[in-house]
Amino acid sequence: MSEQLADGTAAGSEVAGTVLWEPTEAGMRAARITDYHRFAHERHGAPLGPYADLWRWSTEHLADFWRSLWEYFDVPSRTDPGEPLAEASMPGARWFPGARLNYVDQVFRNATAARPAVLDLAEDRDGRELSWAELRRQVAALAATLRDRGVGEGDRVVGYLPNIAESAVAFLATASLGAVWAACGQDYSAPAATDRLGQLAPKALITADGYRFAGREHDRRESVTELRASLGDSLELTVVVPRLATEPPAGTLGWAEATAGDHPLEPVSVPFDHPLWVVFSSGTTGLPKGIVHGHGGVVLEHLKQVALHTDLGPDDTFFWFTSPSWMMWNFLLGGLLCGSTIVCYDGSPAHPGPDGLWALAARHRVTVLGTSPGYLLACIKAGAHPGADHELSALRTVGVTGATLPASTAQWLCDELGPGVQIASVSGGTDVVTAFLGTVPTVPVWAGELSAPSLGVALDAFDDSGRPVRGKVGELVITAPMPSMPVAFWNDPDGHRYRDAYFDTFPGVWRHGDWITITGRGSVQMHGRSDSTLNRNGIRMGSADIYQAVESLPEILEALVIGAEQPDGGYWMPLFVVPAAGVTLDEELERRIAQAVREQASPRHVPDEVIVAPGIPHTRTGKKLEVPIKRILQGADPAQVLDLTAVDAPELIAWYADRRAVADEPA
Repeated sequence: MSEQLADGTAAGSEVAGTVLWEPTEAGMRAARITDYHRFAHERHGAPLGPYADLWRWSTEHLADFWRSLWEYFDVPSRTDPGEPLAEASMPGARWFPGARLNYVDQVFRNATAARPAVLDLAEDRDGRELSWAELRRQVAALAATLRDRGVGEGDRVVGYLPNIAESAVAFLATASLGAVWAACGQDYSAPAATDRLGQLAPKALITADGYRFAGREHDRRESVTELRASLGDSLELTVVVPRLATEPPAGTLGWAEATAGDHPLEPVSVPFDHPLWVVFSSGTTGLPKGIVHGHGGVVLEHLKQVALHTDLGPDDTFFWFTSPSWMMWNFLLGGLLCGSTIVCYDGSPAHPGPDGLWALAARHRVTVLGTSPGYLLACIKAGAHPGADHELSALRTVGVTGATLPASTAQWLCDELGPGVQIASVSGGTDVVTAFLGTVPTVPVWAGELSAPSLGVALDAFDDSGRPVRGKVGELVITAPMPSMPVAFWNDPDGHRYRDAYFDTFPGVWRHGDWITITGRGSVQMHGRSDSTLNRNGIRMGSADIYQAVESLPEILEALVIGAEQPDGGYWMPLFVVPAAGVTLDEELERRIAQAVREQASPRHVPDEVIVAPGIPHTRTGKKLEVPIKRILQGADPAQVLDLTAVDAPELIAWYADRRAVADEPA
């Protein structure tokens, strides 16, 4: 049985805490973070020693740390950037107030003829390469087209696009003008896209006529027409990428015409906090929040995270399976900031077979591959063997995010790929468009744990009274500002929505909404969202611990657990499961589910009952809808707690609403 933490939650399954990967002496010497550490020591007095000492210095000497990063990466600014941290309040921190820069300047200083800038892959055709020279030409040409149509500093350009090279070009062209970018994938309906992009009153729309996924064409021309109409009078230009080889609709401009010719690329210099992009919350309740990030904050944060923590450089090929709807697409583009080749992929990770992502990684000699726990679990259940079936000798890191990575899945991945591949589980958020914690090239990886907080992230775990806790579950908090914290929320002129989102629980401290345990070695265990925390008899538990146990069973495809307070003071904790094809939930399977939860989590985690469900609903970025389903099961009107356009399978919501009566029955 697994060790129990002080408050009754589980330390994890039997493999939790097992060392999966250790840095070699040669690897540590060659890591970019080691070179940076020497630089920070010589220039700014950072202590030499283990990573923990460097991290502590980076959070206790914020101005020195962020100045050292600026100097180390030689961030281009047209003016003296000034003091690194002119105002340290949170919210309201002011960084490098004298800086004038542009994200695009940092990208193209890496241009080389030796390697491509972008690999553009799709299910239906051979991949194509975009050289740095061609990327620059297309960015400059599209910027000229946008500028000729009146797009300038502060104007909004929006994308309704798959993850294709043209999406990267469109973003870079927008950023070069000092305009503001926002995007969502074409799996969103036109109304769902309007809920996001329509808030911005955009001047231009960059879109495609459709996309391909899992071997099927998805014609989006009607949705594009509907979206154009709904964006209103502000929209002056629509550029269409012909993914399905159709002619651009009347009143639009084809991609080839919009990017024709040779033009100078002249990025506009903007202040450090000038808006770069707007990324959106999942939007399951009400309109999605538009989270605004600035040029300088993103450049510094992504340079730190991709170059130092992910150890990316100009010899790397960086592929994260993602969509323009998800912040990991923005993070993927960060690979360009340090000269890496990035991979854009329009298609399913499980096409033509469950190991499709591994096949692509092998074919294109990817060095850093990013995926999700859900995809890895699907590979396990499909009997995939990526290490044996694919030539992955170039691969050195597999990044995993989007949900908690179970210790058992991490162990499987290590067994499949061998001890030389780092399993890089990371956790952060759209809110800061980066990771708060994850892996470091010089720190071991333990199963079921994230190795360490990232540099410059003053991460802690607080109890309800705002006191730091160790070895037990607490709220993930950030106690000092970061430059990639939002500049603002869109349409929040007095900042009250921003303050309420992060600072209403602990004044002056960012509360992120995750339950974590900080271990004695400084690593971190994730337990799920604190706003969906299970609280049985006063004992708080994380849903992630239950999912790790239940979803490891081959008979279960996926699960959802909620804890619903009842009007009579009782507490109902059902577990909804989706069985594998041909599997029936019988007493024996229920017994095995309870046993797995009891042994891999704790007896307190065992659900009151197990219910077969037709599916588990998620946001369109893959997060389970625990809180909305809980509220629906407590009797709330689904229309009041959930925006169906933000749900990947909206037809499931009615089924869960029909289960409300069950909550009144005795467990």
